[in-house]
Amino acid sequence: MASRKGGSAGEGVRSLELEKMSVEQLKAFKEQTDMEVNLLHDSLNNIRTATSRLDIATAALHDLSLRPQGKKMLVPLTASLYVPGTLDDADKVLVDVGTGYFIEKTMAEGKDYCDRKIKLLRSNFDQLIEIATKKKKVADEAGVILQAKLKQMAATT
Repeated sequence: MASRKGGSAGEGVRSLELEKMSVEQLKAFKEQTDMEVNLLHDSLNNIRTATSRLDIATAALHDLSLRPQGKKMLVPLTASLYVPGTLDDADKVLVDVGTGYFIEKTMAEGKDYCDRKIKLLRSNFDQLIEIATKKKKVADEAGVILQAKLKQMAATT
């Protein structure tokens, strides 16, 4: 049996497997798949946020590289607490590599680190989009089969 939407043979086999399931099994399968899709969407949002933060960091590094030595500025200690400071050496930056660890790098190395992380996140984002799309199709297909079985059950009673 081919898939309803003219997909690959793998989709047809999956459709056959779904049609063999009971109503309860289909409900459980659909709920599980919907939950997985929601988790994937949460992961996608987290990747978007991380990418945005790295874009901001890259822009901050560029802005910092243009400032002269001895320039007065506000230094962030937390997201909402800043203290006055003076730029000593714009070529050396501290890079947050996670879990509270910082590494001193040159400006070029800092920019390269951000660029590599952004590329990695975008690659992961693209892979997750593909997986989420496939999972969503499976959940939709399970929903269609579940509705058809429920209609069939209602018609026989």
